[in-house]
Amino acid sequence: MRPLTIGTLAKASRVHLETVRYYERIGLMPKPSRTASNYRNFGPEHVERLSFIRRAREIGFSIREIRELLALAEPGRASCAEVQTLTTVHLSEVRAKIADLRKLETILAGALERCLGESAPACPVLDMLASPRPS
Repeated sequence: MRPLTIGTLAKASRVHLETVRYYERIGLMPKPSRTASNYRNFGPEHVERLSFIRRAREIGFSIREIRELLALAEPGRASCAEVQTLTTVHLSEVRAKIADLRKLETILAGALERCLGESAPACPVLDMLASPRPS
C-alpha cells in the first residue's frame, strides 16, 4: 500500500487536516516517517489510531483520558478493568452534565413562559441572564 498524505489521512479518518497536526504536536499521534522531500508518510495504522481518537472525542473523552485509553490499547497492555474504571468515571461525568442540562432546560423554559414577546419594560430572558446564577 502506498503511504498516505496528511490530507488523505484526514479525509480517511474524517477529521480536519489541522486536527491531525494538532494531535501530532501534543503526542496523541506518533510522528510519521518522512519522504526524502520531507512529506509525511502515513499508513493504515495512522488511520486506525486517528479514527479511534475521533470516536473517543465524539463521545466526550478528554485528551488525557484518550492518552490513557491509547496506552491501554497497546498490545499486551489491555486491561478491561482499567478501561472499565476510566469509562465509569466518564459515564458519571456525562450523567452530571445531563443533569445540568436538564436544569438549564427548566430555567430557559420558565423564562420563555414568562416572556410575552411584546414591548415591555423588562424581559424575563434578559433578566434571567443578567441576574447572578443561583447555586
